[in-house]
Amino acid sequence: MSDHASSTTRPRCVAVTGATGFVGRHLVRELVKRGHSVRALVRDRKKAARTLSGVGVSQIEGDIFDAASMDDLARGADAMIHLIGIRREMPGGVTFERMHVNATSAAVDAAQRAGVRRYVHMSALGARPEAASAYHQTKWKAEQLVRHSNLDWTIIRPSLILGPDGEFMEMAKGWVRGTEPPKRFLPYFMKPVPTVGARTPDSADRSAMVQPVSVRNVATAFGVAAERDDAIGEIYPIVGPEPMTWPQLLAQIRDVTPGANHKLKPFGIPGDIAAHMAFGLQKIGLGALLPFGSSEPVMATEDNTGSDAKARIDLGLEPEKFESTLRWCVAA
Repeated sequence: MSDHASSTTRPRCVAVTGATGFVGRHLVRELVKRGHSVRALVRDRKKAARTLSGVGVSQIEGDIFDAASMDDLARGADAMIHLIGIRREMPGGVTFERMHVNATSAAVDAAQRAGVRRYVHMSALGARPEAASAYHQTKWKAEQLVRHSNLDWTIIRPSLILGPDGEFMEMAKGWVRGTEPPKRFLPYFMKPVPTVGARTPDSADRSAMVQPVSVRNVATAFGVAAERDDAIGEIYPIVGPEPMTWPQLLAQIRDVTPGANHKLKPFGIPGDIAAHMAFGLQKIGLGALLPFGSSEPVMATEDNTGSDAKARIDLGLEPEKFESTLRWCVAA
């Protein structure tokens, strides 16, 4: 870790939203390991019992949009970490605007009411105001709520997060074993065909670049950031050490996964067509027929890479080697 000992504080009680989610369950264990007490907002005690088993966590049963539950979560806490977000929109009001922007507003307001100064926020690499996807647009809007609050905030922007219990790895393991659709190939989304007159690249050349990062690194980044005064007001990209194309990522998952069908090859699907298909099905209430929403193909055709230098210098983060992360993911 860099030489910042004098600027380190150690929150005693950390309030966490999204504690039973993929990143949350790893973060809670990291916080406990670092000596903090954790108070977790949980909507489903059965899920909490399963995902947080064996971890000494105080649980507040409730919803991010219930002010009373949020007041119980924040009361007396020394820091708040807000993780809640969604990958795709679903019927019943589960929208990016609600779950990214409105949920962040609820978390920030609760922290301010309770006098919790330290706040660490989960955003995403690629968040920006003019993003092509609603996912990244709303992540940016949520960041602005945080940045214009009176909290001592830090924003974390991870790339694609890998872990054995993560949704992407679960899907990918099913793809390479041929047990999950499409079963005949390993799907990824391709960039649109260039304008007329330009050389038409093959499908591999039309893949975006991604820089997958271990969920263990992401959990560590949040844990360290919550403790460091010199992380206040900073935004950290959190990426793995190796940029790669989607075909390269899928092929490597196939090559190390037990029971994989090594005859299956990566196959590109035009991202713009997939996005229009998902949007149309969503409009008629059939969006659940696809394993992706309309924003995901758009995001997957953009490069999602960055530098780990700032996280290394400020947080002492040493990105886990991709091979190590991948073998952990498929062995679990």
